[in-house]
Amino acid sequence: MPLPRSVSMTSLSGLLPAWEEDPLPVEELLLFEVAWEVTNKVGGIYTVIQTKAKVTVDEWGENYFMMGPYFEHNFKTQVEACEPPNQAIRKAMDALLHNGCQVYFGRWLIEGSPYVILFDIGSAAWNLDRWKGDLWQTCSIGLPYHDREANDALILGSLIAWFFKELTDQLGDKPNVIGHFHEWQAGPGLILSRSRKIPLATVFTTHATLLGRYLCAGNADFYNNLDKFDIDREAGDRQIYHRYCLERAAVHCAHVFTTVSQITAVEANHMLHRKPDVVTPNGLNIKKFSAMHEFQNLHSTNKVHIQEFVRGHFYGHLDFNLEKTLFFFIAGRYEFSNKGADLFIESLSRLNYLLRVHRNDVTVVVFFIMPAKTNNFNVESLKGQAVRKQLWDTAHTVKEKFGKKLYDALLKGEIPDMNSILDRDDFTIMKRAIYATQRHSLPPVTTHNMLDDSADPILSNIRRISLFNSRNDRVKIIFHPEFLSSTSPLLPMDYEDFVRGCNLGVFPSYYEPWGYTPAECTVMGIPSVTTNLSGFGCFMEEHVSDPAAYGIYIVDRRFRSAEESCNQLTQFMFTFCQQSRRQRIIQRNRTERLSDLLDWRYLGTFYMHARHLALSRAFPDKFKMEQVAPLKTEGFRYPRPYSVPPSPSASLHSTPHHSDVEDDDDDDDEGKKKQPGESGN
Repeated sequence: MPLPRSVSMTSLSGLLPAWEEDPLPVEELLLFEVAWEVTNKVGGIYTVIQTKAKVTVDEWGENYFMMGPYFEHNFKTQVEACEPPNQAIRKAMDALLHNGCQVYFGRWLIEGSPYVILFDIGSAAWNLDRWKGDLWQTCSIGLPYHDREANDALILGSLIAWFFKELTDQLGDKPNVIGHFHEWQAGPGLILSRSRKIPLATVFTTHATLLGRYLCAGNADFYNNLDKFDIDREAGDRQIYHRYCLERAAVHCAHVFTTVSQITAVEANHMLHRKPDVVTPNGLNIKKFSAMHEFQNLHSTNKVHIQEFVRGHFYGHLDFNLEKTLFFFIAGRYEFSNKGADLFIESLSRLNYLLRVHRNDVTVVVFFIMPAKTNNFNVESLKGQAVRKQLWDTAHTVKEKFGKKLYDALLKGEIPDMNSILDRDDFTIMKRAIYATQRHSLPPVTTHNMLDDSADPILSNIRRISLFNSRNDRVKIIFHPEFLSSTSPLLPMDYEDFVRGCNLGVFPSYYEPWGYTPAECTVMGIPSVTTNLSGFGCFMEEHVSDPAAYGIYIVDRRFRSAEESCNQLTQFMFTFCQQSRRQRIIQRNRTERLSDLLDWRYLGTFYMHARHLALSRAFPDKFKMEQVAPLKTEGFRYPRPYSVPPSPSASLHSTPHHSDVEDDDDDDDEGKKKQPGESGN
């Protein structure tokens, strides 16, 4: 199933290349997708499954089912109970119900409304010891009694294997069944299904290897020593050997093994000793706005909300121009090294130095959105927002009074005396408001009271580089150790709205199998920084000839030292700060163009290929498939824009004041073409 190697100009408008493969006869098949995160939001896999549901339902219709654990609250709030459309599925469920194991069926209330089959682990826990014995006899893997998560995974897997046995006995030879299992928690179901010789085509996807995540969290020099680790010893030292064995057994039992990125494929080859058959990149449901530049308008609107928060947070120290202030942010799980927060903080110190030395009038406000343990909002942060609101009310009162007097004077045909239009009381009110903004302390770095302030990695490193939001600093830091919410009394914005209002997302991860945060920035038209150790960064390097020109800055953390990577990140951010407003507008247009690359309508085809390959291996007599080289994600490459960097010098504005809404073609006829070696900003 090869993809064309070049791109036509029509591809840039969203017409992606077609796949040279016959569609599967879905009416003669049943597809089951198994994951711990079905209706259960735990991590990034939930996003994968939820966003992919629509395109899968469009392809498979009533023959697509998701399977996962039953949690009462999730079922009541996210699932509409209904009867299975297939009698064989009903009978398979009844077989489990008659043996005391509770099974629930319904439609998951997300886009696409897929069917879900949920298994109550608690109702079957009495079988745990017997199923542990079965697992030991089957593949010599023993599970310790104290590992609740592994025990629950075995119960779920045993129920799923039991269900598949009952189902395939009911169906006979037709329709054939495909089981797609995600991550090690779903692994026992695959292992037991294969060991019991259930006629099932199986696919196993690992989104991140267990051991890889543990090693990187321990600050190991992971990618330079992939071939040197003693895998069994490392897993044993971290007391996850049994989990590692489940993961590795599932990988080797599956007809088709897939990972989400090329960098994870390299990792899996060393950690799990099997080269992935297919790379299945993660996508998103891309919302196409009715207006051509709606995302530009949303950026402008949400930036105003962030500016209001900044006015309150920095009251008394607001000696920088908010119109020349850029908003950077990093967000995600609080994995200090894995997410690259250590590299980011060091780079901010260097960026602050460069902006001060070059006497740049740009100010950078950096947000850290990473949940940590807190006990409440910081009193000083709340006070800042209260002061801002009080000033706004005062200004509004004086404005109303001024406006009425001005209106009355104009009605009389007089030009009012500006010195007398405001009386002494008005000046008194304004002076009291000004005095209220005086503060004797620096604006706080964190918005919350941290439970372990002295040992917190982010705060400790901010102290080390001495970025305390002083007047001389051109880089200001705000650590918001809680996920964003529109109901917050401090920063009332949802995460999506906040991202749209920022100028740059910075995610210099060391361990990131995919990286949804920069992908989400891309589809919202917000430039971002990623690395060549993230799946997203590798994917963009494959698909885009000059990622930086499209607002995707890729830091080399694989083949450079930490010092070199830090300098490269600093240079990316400094170059971004030097762009004009118009250049940033053009770059956002380019960034949003890459949305089609991340659309499940395109990336879902890699899953189609994996299923077809699994069927050809499980049922070779029924499903033929030509033996081709392993499928690569690189289908085509976006060419470099015609003008790089975007320059406003070659075109004139048609109105006295240009707006954030610029023509998408502005960058096609502006300025000179970039010479080799120039930065694409």
